[in-house]
Amino acid sequence: MNRAFENRIYESRFFKHAKLKAEGIAKNPELLNDLIRKADKKASEKGSSVLGDAWDSLKTCFRMLRAYALGEYRKIPWKTLVAITGSVVYFVMPLDFIPDFLLGFGLTDDVALILWTMKSMNTDIEKFSEWEKGKTENQE
Repeated sequence: MNRAFENRIYESRFFKHAKLKAEGIAKNPELLNDLIRKADKKASEKGSSVLGDAWDSLKTCFRMLRAYALGEYRKIPWKTLVAITGSVVYFVMPLDFIPDFLLGFGLTDDVALILWTMKSMNTDIEKFSEWEKGKTENQE
């Protein structure tokens, strides 16, 4: 994705609104779980072919937020939690920088923002992935 395009999305009033909502959602496990359900439904409807590289990233975000909401994984810095939650809020918003109803283009901004967030928060996401891997290995 184009870095200037990513910056325009990140600085848009739409993402600022999503981050503001994310601060409240991140403090409430019930709201966080509801957001994940909505986003998971939308992601599943759009499918990996439409979301491309963002598909796996989005699924990792969902698992991380679920683990946080359940109290299983709390080693997420607040900044990372709000950025990821904000990106998921943005993803479920139908009217954003590029409205979702524009066929072929509607999810471009969503994908760009998800990928940018994953790159920016990569260290924290890798720590979660390692924790998740260790948890899975311990259950076997």
